[in-house]
Amino acid sequence: MALIITIDGPSGSGKGTVSRAVAKSLGWSLLDSGALYRLVALAGLKAGLRLDDGPALARLAERLDIRFGSTADGSEQIKLSGEDVTAAIRTEEAGNNASKVAALIPVREALLGRQRRFAESAGLVADGRDMGTVVFPDAPLKIFLVADATERTQRRYKQLKEKGVPASLADLSQEIAERDRRDANRSVAPLMASSDAVVLDSTHLLVDEVVAIVLSLAKERFGK
Repeated sequence: MALIITIDGPSGSGKGTVSRAVAKSLGWSLLDSGALYRLVALAGLKAGLRLDDGPALARLAERLDIRFGSTADGSEQIKLSGEDVTAAIRTEEAGNNASKVAALIPVREALLGRQRRFAESAGLVADGRDMGTVVFPDAPLKIFLVADATERTQRRYKQLKEKGVPASLADLSQEIAERDRRDANRSVAPLMASSDAVVLDSTHLLVDEVVAIVLSLAKERFGK
């Protein structure tokens, strides 16, 4: 059995935080698919490309030099062509840009094989929006995280404030709503739960509680 857990959901549902915690607990690899789309958008802008130029962005995506790693204190570190871009791809602007390029069929096709190669490891937790429906449709355990839009906005606002990044609740609410609409209505791989996914509402749950549920499900499926 393939050792793959997919964790999908909209922005602010907690899938990134939960995925990292689950992967660390199991000692498995982590695929942050959203980071790949953020990197494509960032690299495209650096190269002077329009974010609606699918063919050009796809060619760029195929040859990107990306390195996922961590710093000495265990913090996330992502490098693009040797440059540390961890902070640059975690802004709201980067997230909105990623949502735009993720709607482009050529870009999705260019990144599909790259994402699937992550499954060559001994175990994988895949975080994204179409991990369970498109990238790993045969994954034995699929989670779809949801949360109330107001709660998701509050979470993102808190994250940004903790990082010292200026933020407006009203602007964040609008941006998240627009991203939700774009992700759910795109013609390719729209955001949706697969028919065999376990849907978890994290609105009133702590991160540790969601992680515990996922680990319990993993133990049932994999004996881990």
